[in-house]
Amino acid sequence: MNHLNDRYGIDGCLSFQKGEGGLTKAVISNQHAQAEVYLHGGQLTHYQPENAEPVIWMSQDAVFSKDKAIRGGIPICWPWFGPHASNVSLPQHGFVRTAAWSVIASDSLPDGSTRLCLGLEGDGSNPMWPYSFELVLAISVGPQLQLALTAMNTSDETVDLGAAFHTYFVVGESAAIRISGLDGCKYLDKPDNYALKNQDGDITIDGEVDRVYLETLDDCVIDDPILKRRIIVSKEGSASTIVWNPGSDNAKAMADFNDGGYHSMVCIESANAADDIRQLVPGEAHTLVQRIAISSVS
Repeated sequence: MNHLNDRYGIDGCLSFQKGEGGLTKAVISNQHAQAEVYLHGGQLTHYQPENAEPVIWMSQDAVFSKDKAIRGGIPICWPWFGPHASNVSLPQHGFVRTAAWSVIASDSLPDGSTRLCLGLEGDGSNPMWPYSFELVLAISVGPQLQLALTAMNTSDETVDLGAAFHTYFVVGESAAIRISGLDGCKYLDKPDNYALKNQDGDITIDGEVDRVYLETLDDCVIDDPILKRRIIVSKEGSASTIVWNPGSDNAKAMADFNDGGYHSMVCIESANAADDIRQLVPGEAHTLVQRIAISSVS
């Protein structure tokens, strides 16, 4: 821990501490916001702009362990989203959610934001992904929150890559929110056997919602009348968006998801999923970016 603080700590802005379960976390506090990022999974678990409510939801029953994914925050799904296309015994959403990421850089930006860069490499010896790769995750904490995941194919084979920022947002009451930005888009409806449907108007939450929206480039906006704010989610390097709320029954079935938690969260995920997976030739890189901004409403 001391070596991380000595090399990458920033006085008054960034320090490394022991977090839940004894896992190492980065704690960021600047003039704009506070945030926490665990090296386990490269996972942001907290973001709160100055004089505002927390933006990122965490399950009250989340498990912090080296062999488990953390429930809530912004898990990094890579190199596939959802179940593996040909081997359902492999972990859901890939394997980097439980990997130990390394700190590779940190700095203070001109606008007072703080940037933390994490890295993860593979040499092709992992049976779940027998290709060498390099990942860089750049997290910028300021008036907005930005995450940029760059994946480079360092193997000598062409690979197909999926990815997602599986972002859990805090809402006042999921049944009261409206999500705009996806009107007219086609989506795959998982609870209805992945039937292809068309979105008509804003999205509302009434029970389980698990959808992969296709050919989506526009911002998504969560209008929250209870917390009196809008959450604006923009992206680059993505043409698919996932909207998820487990509903009552699924929440109760997940040991690490507190039973009533579905009332206070919704996931909007900037992704490379379904027909939006990216094919990288040897030496090629792809960057997926997600930005989160908050505005108050009266």
